[in-house]
Amino acid sequence: MTTMTAPMSWARQAEAWLDGFGKAGWITAMVLAFILFWPLGLALLAYMIWGKQMFGKSCRTKARHGATMMRSSGNSAFDAYKADTLRRLEDEQTAFDTFLHRLRDAKDKAEFDQFMEDNRRKRDASQTAADPL
Repeated sequence: MTTMTAPMSWARQAEAWLDGFGKAGWITAMVLAFILFWPLGLALLAYMIWGKQMFGKSCRTKARHGATMMRSSGNSAFDAYKADTLRRLEDEQTAFDTFLHRLRDAKDKAEFDQFMEDNRRKRDASQTAADPL
């Protein structure tokens, strides 16, 4: 009877250990299993899909965590501070996203201008080489 429970406890311990790393841990374990012995990787993938590890409790936990962030703590001063801080962080995130967009636009424009300049130089060089006058 103890031989039956020993492998189960090892498997449960391994599952709990991988759960500690979240989805990234499960995916890493699957990739390593595919590299070492592909049937093991396939079995791990099947377990992740049909065992609900890929879309199971970790997703529900994150959704529940988001709901608790918006819930009142009972302390109005802390709730006001939290709301102000979250609003400030959202504004900073929006400003940073806008900055990144402008940065990407400037990089795209510089690359396009460089392409057009190189293209013009090549065209001028080919016309000069073709026209010996």
